[in-house]
Amino acid sequence: MHVIRGGRVVDADGTREGDVAVADGEIAAVGPSAVEEIGGEDAVDAETDASGSVVAPGLIDAHVHVMMDGRPDVATAVSESDYTASYRAAGNLRDALEVGVTTVRDLGSRGTLALDAGEAVAAGEIDGPRVLACGRNVIMTGGHGNWFGREADGPSEVRKAAREQLKAGADVLKCMATGGVLTEGAVTGAPELTPEELEAFTDAAAPTDTPTAAHAHGEEGIKNAVEAGISSVEHGTFMDREAAEMMAERGTYWVPTASALRGIVDHGTEAGIPEDAVAKAEDAADRFDDAWDRALEADVPIAMGTDAGTPFNFFGDIPRELEYMVDYGLSPEGALEAATVNAADLLGLDDVGRIEEGYRADLVVLDADPTEDVTAWQEPEAVFAAGERAR
Repeated sequence: MHVIRGGRVVDADGTREGDVAVADGEIAAVGPSAVEEIGGEDAVDAETDASGSVVAPGLIDAHVHVMMDGRPDVATAVSESDYTASYRAAGNLRDALEVGVTTVRDLGSRGTLALDAGEAVAAGEIDGPRVLACGRNVIMTGGHGNWFGREADGPSEVRKAAREQLKAGADVLKCMATGGVLTEGAVTGAPELTPEELEAFTDAAAPTDTPTAAHAHGEEGIKNAVEAGISSVEHGTFMDREAAEMMAERGTYWVPTASALRGIVDHGTEAGIPEDAVAKAEDAADRFDDAWDRALEADVPIAMGTDAGTPFNFFGDIPRELEYMVDYGLSPEGALEAATVNAADLLGLDDVGRIEEGYRADLVVLDADPTEDVTAWQEPEAVFAAGERAR
């Protein structure tokens, strides 16, 4: 039995004083009488002093790419071997865990790389957060991300491509509903998969109740995805009022990935990012503010995701996304919810995101209350994943 003593507990339910007792990877008790509830001091094997600190849930990043490393030009990774990509994935997962990210959702890597990484973490073969993954993105022929996606055209092919990912063990299905920033020649907001193809995609996920995600920048692509029953819209950069209201009405999550745009726009071509990508990102950034205004006004549900791995968007910097979300108008409490309970709900997980008895002991110890200072997430004093101390 391990007890984290003397801290204040902060999660989506608010702030309260109390110890956190951990056993067998789960939270055994929370509160001022936690030690008594587990059998008293004789039951305590180890402890962490959190006096003056805050104990919060580990962060959940709903959109990463474990095969990418934040390099300026992602196309340069195309020719690298699967072995190289595997070493990179292991390093990325280690970096994420060390900054308090205890669950990630990979939304597109080559082959079964991310699925295999998740199994390796679960088996204790590599250090990292819990990994949920989609396998390969389903895209139109020549569409966004074609160098690592599963190309498919027409409802029948799209349905088969989605089923292939499920057969491989996918936890979520991901498709490209529009073009994107990092594929040369792709038009960022232009629709790619058709409404009929998107419906076939969600139909394939329905029998197993598998969550679905759609990369979608433009208004039309966002609406196509929502009407098809997609679980989450990734990026949503050009979201208009109608799209926001549709998402709110249907409970479609928005995963904004502010870090992806910041990484490109803040560094630009002088850092080696391709000119085409910078031009598209700058155009997208100009419209991203409006998307936030519309989403917040319509009360669209938001889950945190970073698109980690894209240019200058490193796994070790994932907690900055919460600060960016606050910059765009979300409250610090809202950012906490987006990165814990909302992300857990989107991922279909009912054992993470809160500090409650029976939940996985995915915890961070912070030097300040993140609902008062959102930057507190960025330098955790300690990190626990399923009860094991990682930092």
